[in-house]
Amino acid sequence: MKPKLVLAYSGGLDTSYCVKSLSEKGYEVHAVSVNTGGFDTNEVKELEKKALALGAYSYTSIEAVEIFYQDVVKYLIYGNVLKNNTYPLSVSAERVTQAVAIVNHAKAIGASCIAHGSTGAGNDQVRFDLIFQTLAPEIEIITPIRDQKLSREQEINYLKQHGVDWSWEKAQYSINKGLWGTSVGGSETLKSRKSLPDAAYPSPCTQTASEQISLHFEQGELVGINNKTYAPVAAIQVLQELAAPFAIGRDIHVGDTIIGIKGRVGFEAAAALITIKAHHLLEKHTLSKWQLHHKDYIGSYYGMMLHEGQYLDPVMRDFEALLTSSQKTVTGDVFVTLHPYRFSLEGIASQYDLMDNSFGTYGEANDAWTAAEAKGFIKLSANAGKIYQHVNK
Repeated sequence: MKPKLVLAYSGGLDTSYCVKSLSEKGYEVHAVSVNTGGFDTNEVKELEKKALALGAYSYTSIEAVEIFYQDVVKYLIYGNVLKNNTYPLSVSAERVTQAVAIVNHAKAIGASCIAHGSTGAGNDQVRFDLIFQTLAPEIEIITPIRDQKLSREQEINYLKQHGVDWSWEKAQYSINKGLWGTSVGGSETLKSRKSLPDAAYPSPCTQTASEQISLHFEQGELVGINNKTYAPVAAIQVLQELAAPFAIGRDIHVGDTIIGIKGRVGFEAAAALITIKAHHLLEKHTLSKWQLHHKDYIGSYYGMMLHEGQYLDPVMRDFEALLTSSQKTVTGDVFVTLHPYRFSLEGIASQYDLMDNSFGTYGEANDAWTAAEAKGFIKLSANAGKIYQHVNK
């Protein structure tokens, strides 16, 4: 009886090699793709066709966009998470959801092995292995590309020798699309000097006139656009459709990989960046000074842990509880203007806006305290500095 093996399958060269080679080695290969916003119906059908043609025993597509939002994206918004103040963790954040879904599928069918096509030089190998080992330590992890240090040419030659003579011409730019954005890789991102050209990004700029839109948040979640209500996932998708023709959300992230080397990746994430910046503006009006202060580093820690595959550590649930609690008053409208290649935040309207003029107007009127009280407050506030300067003349 062949051992059952579940393969995290994307349909690219690496995972295609895995299907064929592992099938030839006597495994019953169950190819699984997890949709976190990157596949449409036609693409899923094509993935199934190719997987079965390569020798897979079965192919399964797991729909996980809503799970991805509820388990991950929601907290990236609550925490205003931008890795190195730039990257909204567009595609890297998906790997946790995908890995968990694959483990659950492997357990459901009684698989004894799980495989993925990651190399030994990237972050994904760490993310997948950490989730697999934590949730299913009894299941063997098999990684042909990493273990055999295979080149593209070796993989292509193997497939040709086994009757698979498909076109594997490497695209000039690699595109990985998901709900929270699209990553873009090319020769320019392998070194430090050059930026990506316009043609590398999937959404060309076709809008030349500016357009104002309104975003409605309820307790931190984006649930409305232009006075129309949506479920959060649908709201993100609609915002992406509105903003993509402006070519908004392009940048290159430079950061430290989990394995200790520096890396660059281009990305296009219009909906993610607009949502985070609009949400943050609303928070600045509706949260207290100390809520904002502590949320900054909690959000940063949350993003770092997620990026490095540590999603299952219990501290992440603690972070999520604090972030959720902080959103009780983050409700209102944010007004945003879309321009070619950029956007601007115009202002907010909220019943929880702490710019309450009955107490005073900044720089103009003090309605809730007297001049004498202000002088006394300032004098006491200066005491520590005065004492230090007096002692340390």
